[in-house]
Amino acid sequence: MLIRFHRNQYPAPCISISSTDKELLEWIKNTTKMGRITKKKNYNKEKHLDSYTYKVIYDDAIKLLKEISPYLVIQKKKKRANFILENYKKVTPRNGKYSEELRKRKEQFYIDFMKL
Repeated sequence: MLIRFHRNQYPAPCISISSTDKELLEWIKNTTKMGRITKKKNYNKEKHLDSYTYKVIYDDAIKLLKEISPYLVIQKKKKRANFILENYKKVTPRNGKYSEELRKRKEQFYIDFMKL
């Protein structure tokens, strides 16, 4: 749920759903009105169906997490989702500029997240 999108960035919230049913992913995208769908490379078309991934990142991922967190069943994912919702904005400055103290808090946030 926290992914590093660029080498010089801290991990950011991300929700992804992979499926061979593109229609399902399009329905999710149209219902949530956020995110994007990408096609994955199929290296063996004789054995495998084409696969797609729906992905929501950054603030949109936080908005979607607020909506879906009551319905999460897997306890680890539920704990991680709640941890992001409660703490991510507290350790992330809007302008992306980190003071030394905030940088340490952000790193500790990631360590604590991975322990869940």
